[in-house]
Amino acid sequence: MEPKWMKTLKEYVEAFAVALVLALVIRAFVVQAFKIPSGSMLETLQIGDHLLVNKFLYGLKLPFTDKIMVQISDPKFQDIIVFEYPEDPEKDFIKRIIGLPGDTIEIRDKEVYRNGEKLTEPYIQHLESQAYPSLESILHRRIPEEEYFKVKDPHLFKRDNMPPITVPAGNYFVMGDNRDSSHDSRWWGFVGRERIKGKAFILYWSWDGPLNIRWDRIGRLVH
Repeated sequence: MEPKWMKTLKEYVEAFAVALVLALVIRAFVVQAFKIPSGSMLETLQIGDHLLVNKFLYGLKLPFTDKIMVQISDPKFQDIIVFEYPEDPEKDFIKRIIGLPGDTIEIRDKEVYRNGEKLTEPYIQHLESQAYPSLESILHRRIPEEEYFKVKDPHLFKRDNMPPITVPAGNYFVMGDNRDSSHDSRWWGFVGRERIKGKAFILYWSWDGPLNIRWDRIGRLVH
């Protein structure tokens, strides 16, 4: 007959193992925590915001891969998503979906047009009033649409003016809400469906240092 202390120890180990497995399953399939590291989504998301990402909403992926086993729903226009940065999959980015597959996106003097209609975007901010480069200067270059995002010319800023670009099937055009300071689809192109990890949905913590907790932000839904 085993000692009582050993039986108790086994129970604790079993409980810990079950809790660990459940935590791993939840992280892999249901929710994942994410911390906002930069100001590209200001004022919607602040540096130091901690949020939960709903990974189940867009489908179940095979663990440790980008392969979708069961597709539940597709990302929607204006969803705020966390995804693998296309130029470095080891990094996670968070941006807002502006263009769905098949949409045509154009930017004229900071105003974004989707399928020819100007968007109403109360969530964005512009820190600079000047728009550059001019749309005429981009059109004058006559860069084919399929080559546009490959251009690394530092003088072609692409920030405030962009000719019409059609989002390919299975891809999304994303932008940060802090439009004058966001490294997004205007520069490096589209986000593939398989790179999307999930939709940001709630803030569970927010601070800009141990002495300044933003209590009013905790529990806010992300939209």
